[in-house]
Amino acid sequence: MENHEQEVRQDREDLIEGRNAVAEAIRAGRTIDKIFVARGDTDRTLARILARARENGIVVTECDRRKLDSLSATGAHQGVIAQAAMREYASIEDILERAAGRGEDPFIVVCDEIADPHNLGAILRTAECAGVHGVIIPKRRAAGLTAVVDKASAGAAEHMLVARVTNIPSTLGELKKKGLWVYGTAADAPADLWQTKMTGPAALVIGSEGFGMGRLVSEQCDFTVSIPLLGKITSLNASAAAAILMYEVVRQRRES
Repeated sequence: MENHEQEVRQDREDLIEGRNAVAEAIRAGRTIDKIFVARGDTDRTLARILARARENGIVVTECDRRKLDSLSATGAHQGVIAQAAMREYASIEDILERAAGRGEDPFIVVCDEIADPHNLGAILRTAECAGVHGVIIPKRRAAGLTAVVDKASAGAAEHMLVARVTNIPSTLGELKKKGLWVYGTAADAPADLWQTKMTGPAALVIGSEGFGMGRLVSEQCDFTVSIPLLGKITSLNASAAAAILMYEVVRQRRES
């Protein structure tokens, strides 16, 4: 029963945990109903977060740390948990409009069944830092925008447009019709990322942990690229591979 309750908490999308995540949610204007803070925690970082919360009319409730432990989905709440409105997912049009508003070619990351919430959080964090306009995830067999993802992203999820779609292959087809080139990753790709031009409108597909891209997803890619592996390990963590690819796009765009 206890394990089941923990799984339910981990799937909740109305909790924000940890100091960075809560601070970024407030800064991003996320609708927050209440913030629970551990009684007796009074350091400067937390004080600034709570002052900003009260300025925004958010109710702050002090409680025993054991209550926070029982609420927590991450097991690492750092003494503060916010109860917020459910996150609204963006549309693909929202993402393309953000790119147009910045006067930039669209830069989208597509996650093909990333199941580990820590991996998805890390991808969102890098995507936000790399200027990605939006991230697309599938509705099934993948992590959503849960408290664990939010905390793993260090609050970056609060600033990133995330679209949730029913079918990744058909979504890639739509993106191609809108002028985006689709780049996938594969260990046996004919070219590595340094040999591939990625300066135009781009969608980067990050395959699932352990299995990579599905066949139908792979068939939608205009290009597949590999990341050179020079050691004895034959693969990279999905979020590490995503970071390398995103920043290669950043490098090429800055130099073009």
